[in-house]
Amino acid sequence: MKSAPKTFHVKSFGCQMNVYDGDRMAELMSAEGLVATDDAHAADLVVLNTCHIREKATEKVYSDIGRIRKEAGKRGGDPMIAVAGCVAQAEGVEIVRRAKVDVVVGPQAYHNLPGLVARAATGTSALDTDMPVDLKFGHLPARRRVSPSTFLTVQEGCDKFCTYCVVPYTRGAEVSRGRAQIVDEAKALVDAGARELTLLGQNVNAWEDDGKGLHDLIADLADIPALARIRYTTSHPNDMAQGLIEAHRDISKLMPFLHLPVQSGSDRVLKAMNRSHSRDSYLRLLDRVRAVRPDIALSGDFIVGFPGETEQDFAETLSLVDAVGYAQAFSFKYSPRPGTPAASMTDQIAPEVMDERLQRLQEALNRDQAAFNAATVGRTCDVLIERKGKLPGQFLGKSPWLHSVHIVGDLAIGDLVSVEITAAGPNSVTGVPKSGHEPLRESAHERNRAAA
Repeated sequence: MKSAPKTFHVKSFGCQMNVYDGDRMAELMSAEGLVATDDAHAADLVVLNTCHIREKATEKVYSDIGRIRKEAGKRGGDPMIAVAGCVAQAEGVEIVRRAKVDVVVGPQAYHNLPGLVARAATGTSALDTDMPVDLKFGHLPARRRVSPSTFLTVQEGCDKFCTYCVVPYTRGAEVSRGRAQIVDEAKALVDAGARELTLLGQNVNAWEDDGKGLHDLIADLADIPALARIRYTTSHPNDMAQGLIEAHRDISKLMPFLHLPVQSGSDRVLKAMNRSHSRDSYLRLLDRVRAVRPDIALSGDFIVGFPGETEQDFAETLSLVDAVGYAQAFSFKYSPRPGTPAASMTDQIAPEVMDERLQRLQEALNRDQAAFNAATVGRTCDVLIERKGKLPGQFLGKSPWLHSVHIVGDLAIGDLVSVEITAAGPNSVTGVPKSGHEPLRESAHERNRAAA
């Protein structure tokens, strides 16, 4: 039997939703009186917040568990280990049997983590992978201190059932949080220091409540006086309503950035993926977005080497990249996930072929990202300062187009600074504050900064 933990460490893998969930689990444990530590090997409780998207995700969990136990053992420790997230949801019973961990909790049940830890402290292995209709958010503690740019989950789950994806099985069906609850939490986050909110969801633009869509929610949030910026991710092309497109024109606080995964430029592959959109419908959708917001920065996701992908199919992906000119994008080799339809498809692509195609795709995406960055040189924009840089007096912030911007000046974290972009690299840009600028600080931020 292990004693009740006094310190904890949360390690999150994967998507922004997992980052958000990891932060909320940390807040849960802090509310119980536990103290956070950056050293996983010295913690009494280690929470591994897992991602199941990539290949060998489960094996990585077992490897991490073994490493934590080995390093802690060298110090004479025997930490309680909790496995959370999507691997926990998919492999819960097997993780308990094989790794003999203390706690396993799925992504829809992590609000029960304190109770599960208490149960584990009595010597009983604790597992909860239920997907209750009752959303977990009402059970989570208030967030008292947050960073200037903060995530806010508004939607979870997915009903699209892409043939390569485990999300519908690990996160469940699409569920939207209520508008009033979201607005209340957004106001609390702004009072706690947030200047920018990124609305999160597996299919965030599928959010709805009482006939209202995501564009209506964004309009409500834009009415919060001290909130300076709004973003959202990740979207599905089929849920990109005209009202949301027009919000990019009509709501000044909505940033000119859109992450809209396409996955492939080949209609044949898109059909096999069950993406429910075509190459042409995707490109026409982007034309509609650019018509209302010409300066918008576009981002996407790509999978290379999907079963049956031919060289011609891949060439169509490259031609789509050329047609769009992404400001940034994420690209991956296909990895079969057990239980998904694509995992049992014939014509699996050889690893060396996937490697070569991924290299070519990333060369094209890097080329376009560098070109987009270079095109911003000479422009003036507001930059939200998020953290200190590596050099003396240097700060790092985000432009409206989600560039990382390096700035040197008399600044503070949370400032919204008017900056001229003076130089561009492949992954970031450099700017200088405009002469005579005054930091745009809201009273809540000032209070938090003074208390720090």
